[in-house]
This record gives sequence, structure tokens and C-alpha cells, in this order.
Amino acid sequence: MTLPHVLKRIRLNLARSKEFPEGSARCGYEFVAPLDAAGHIDSALWQEYREHCRVHRFWDGEQDEIGRLVHKPGGSEHARWVFHYEGTGDNDEAGYRFGAHALKLGEYVSIQDHHDEIHTFKVASVEPATN
Repeated sequence: MTLPHVLKRIRLNLARSKEFPEGSARCGYEFVAPLDAAGHIDSALWQEYREHCRVHRFWDGEQDEIGRLVHKPGGSEHARWVFHYEGTGDNDEAGYRFGAHALKLGEYVSIQDHHDEIHTFKVASVEPATN
């Protein structure tokens, strides 16, 4: 199946931290989202293509999780992008200021995980989503 060209597959790898001084390509996320020309998630296009906006969470030593990219309401100040996994209750993982940060190669973003810990990730790739 060919997906619309506005949908991109974004890979986030864990950035350097105290626990991972070199970062880790074995901990992170791969997700599909519609990006505008500046690399921001386009909420109008997400509305149109949200069934294709899936996330794969991989973390060394833990079971992989599959979920969806969800836009939580709340107006411009309180709206937020989260990764929602089926069967996890209200343990969504929130992207910190995902609406404002450009998802471009080499940029950094933060995500608050199930345990309310915030981790920083480096955008390792942004490619056309093919399926």
C-alpha cells in the first residue's frame, strides 16, 4: 500500500544521558506522522490520516509496544501529542512540545514515558512512510 507523501516515518534513538553515555539505537521509537515543510506535525493532516499514524516503541530488555500517535485536546496551550498503547490505561507517553519542535534529522526531542521519566531522543531518520 502506498501512503500519502505527507506521511513520514520518523525514528528517534535515545540520546546521551547519564545512564547511556553514548546514547542507544536499541532504545527509542519509530512512528508515522504527517509533517509540514518545516518538519512540524500537521494536526489537520493527522486528522485526515490518523489511522496510519502508528508508533513502535522499542527498548532493550523490554517488550516492544505498538500504539498510535494521538493529539489530545486542550487548545494551543494545553494540546499535546502522545503515544497511546492499547491496554495501557491512561499511561500515554507524552512528547514534550512535539507541536513546536521540528522533527528533522539530528534534532532532539523529549518524551515522558510510562513511569513519568523524561528522556531525550535524537531524530535518527525521517523518511517517506511506505506502508
